[in-house]
Amino acid sequence: MTSRPTVLVLHAHPDDETIFTGLTMRRLADAGARVVLVMATDGAAGILRVPLSPGESLRSRRLAELERACDLLSVARLEVLGYSDSGAHDGPYRAGTLGAAPVAEVARRVARIAVREGASTLVHYDPGGIYGHVDHVQVHRVGAVVARGLRLAGYQATVDAAALRAGPGHVLHRAAGGRLDVGVPASRISVTIDAEGPDLLAKMAAMASHASQVETADLDPAGFAGAYGREWFVREGERGAVDTLLTPAPARVAEPVLGP
Repeated sequence: MTSRPTVLVLHAHPDDETIFTGLTMRRLADAGARVVLVMATDGAAGILRVPLSPGESLRSRRLAELERACDLLSVARLEVLGYSDSGAHDGPYRAGTLGAAPVAEVARRVARIAVREGASTLVHYDPGGIYGHVDHVQVHRVGAVVARGLRLAGYQATVDAAALRAGPGHVLHRAAGGRLDVGVPASRISVTIDAEGPDLLAKMAAMASHASQVETADLDPAGFAGAYGREWFVREGERGAVDTLLTPAPARVAEPVLGP
């Protein structure tokens, strides 16, 4: 009997997991993988879009939203590293934030989780952190170190730059402050995960669970599939579970038949 592959998915802030890899995590789980999500920060520097309950903090709200999203996306285990959200600025970053944390320190923590969970594949971000936020860039740096050090199949979550510019409204347009240079060219993308009905609905429900951050307009059914129905990755090294479970096997070239 073949054991279930474990995929470690590393993200910066609660809601990133759903926006950039929600379809992929749900489809990996449906295909038999064990998905372990590692969330680096508490997201407490986010912009609050709904009232909090008495005694509730933005940190506690965002972590509760994250737990609900994990249930909807069939995540088997959630690990929160507990770094503070660095905020959307150029620094300096205060002690305790992910932006101030040494990459080697964070990488050791993530590597311990990967070894403990028996991960064979690691998902993180592209070198620009998709849109340049310091916490996202740190996630890329950490993920690259861990993938190389443990020889894991690595996948950098990214966006197709042209598709983002041409498509309907996406939360990344707000997050990137109107920048149009986020993501990578289509020629650099190794794997594209397309939505299927139940998975797209699960992603929409998981995004809705992040109500403190996600606006109602982001959940408009008319444009949701166009904005969030694809997820993109740049592969590092050998093919891992994202390929083997979710994409067709590469076509084999038939060998010529030699005559007598």
